Amino acid sequence: MTSALPIPLQTIALLTLSNVFMTFAWYGHLKTLNHRAWYVAALVSWGIALFEYLLMVPANRIGVQQFSVGQLKVMQEVITLCVFLPFAVFYLREPLKLDYLWAGLCLVGAVYFMFRSA
Repeated sequence: MTSALPIPLQTIALLTLSNVFMTFAWYGHLKTLNHRAWYVAALVSWGIALFEYLLMVPANRIGVQQFSVGQLKVMQEVITLCVFLPFAVFYLREPLKLDYLWAGLCLVGAVYFMFRSA
């Protein structure tokens, strides 16, 4: 049975959802569990990270049908920054800085080099 969505869209959608869970697992405890012991935060984070992996593994298995592993990794990093930026600014109330723009421009270069021969 084939999916109605093309492989690139399936991959990007699953990677994006995976990154939402990853970001909450890695950084959400800084706001919500900062008053608890680190091991409590670690256990909660591991529980959240399970959902990350349940989405990441199929994303990579689907994506490798059309992309190289290097392309998948760079795609993952771009999506990570796109998910992390609003999370940091709106959820963690971090200031929006130009450093995010510079990091994004570096990733544009990475995307260019990984996808130029595709």
